[in-house]
Amino acid sequence: MSRKRPEDIQVASYPDHQVITQANPLRKVMRRVDGAHVDDSIARAEQALAQLASEFGQWMGVECDRLAAAHAALTRDGVTADTRAELFRAAHDIKGDAATFGYPAVALAAFSLCRIIEHAPDLAAVPDELITNHVRAIQAMVREGAAPDKAELQRALNRKLRSVADDYLAAVNRDRPDHLDAVLSPSLAPGE
Repeated sequence: MSRKRPEDIQVASYPDHQVITQANPLRKVMRRVDGAHVDDSIARAEQALAQLASEFGQWMGVECDRLAAAHAALTRDGVTADTRAELFRAAHDIKGDAATFGYPAVALAAFSLCRIIEHAPDLAAVPDELITNHVRAIQAMVREGAAPDKAELQRALNRKLRSVADDYLAAVNRDRPDHLDAVLSPSLAPGE
């Protein structure tokens, strides 16, 4: 590494401060290109997503099948560390993928399911209908697609799922005030 020569560093003095400026060594290695050769990585990414868009529905179907299998294992084998973790991972993956794949309403339902799994003190005590309704809602929204005519129905379904989940979590966490604060504080679901 070479040392800076004194002429590479300029010092401007002012009554209350100094500004020290040094030459930019990167200018020597920088190459300028004309506008015709500029790589637009965002445009390339959008083009790649557009090419894959026809497969998004199939991928969401696979994610829903995984969620259904995790729910079936939880119902069949009971709540264990493995069944709980697999159900959470499946719901969490859907929550993360749904908006990208064109199913934003599904992300909200999966978010609500993740909150139940995460904040219920005893997942075995959660009414099976609460989890089952979330899983079925996710499956129905994926099956019906993200068509604009379905949007209002999906919003209403998500509001109801979130409301019931919040009421349940508030009730079961009332004896845990520190945890209750986290459950009741407003949280931003995906897309909000």
